[in-house]
Amino acid sequence: MINDAPSITELVEKLGLEPHVEGGYFKQTFKAVDGHVIKTINGDRVTMTSIYYLLTAKSPIGHFHVNTSDIMHYFHAGDPITYYLIHPNGDLETVVLGPDVMAGQKFQLVVKGGVWKASSISKEGVYGYGLIGEAVSPGFEYTDMQLGKTQSLVKRFPQHRKLIEKMTR
Repeated sequence: MINDAPSITELVEKLGLEPHVEGGYFKQTFKAVDGHVIKTINGDRVTMTSIYYLLTAKSPIGHFHVNTSDIMHYFHAGDPITYYLIHPNGDLETVVLGPDVMAGQKFQLVVKGGVWKASSISKEGVYGYGLIGEAVSPGFEYTDMQLGKTQSLVKRFPQHRKLIEKMTR
């Protein structure tokens, strides 16, 4: 722990985080309930939802998945988080969210719906965790998210085989 930085246990407890299906921990912190909805192919969705998402040295991977909604990621605390984005055309983009903008790290990242996304932190990071927030619009529903299956992703994006095998279950 650095200076007065909270521990993983303190963050999980204070933020009310729970294990997430992708890896790491999360908690939904906001769901628009103003009566406005957005019509999608999967049904009506609220205009926005938001979560905290925490990766730890013991759970350092957010496995490949794809969402139908756009997601804005905000870096909050801890070690940098590396995002691997495979676009529908097969292009791979790597973005690091973290506190060191002078080293090219970013505070924010938009991942458009339809882009395959995985994330990871170093197991040897200074803090042992990375904490972000996500705002999802239209609002998140599990039926709008698909976890990646190794063989089907490798078949679709063979040029990224090693990364896919590392970042899927």
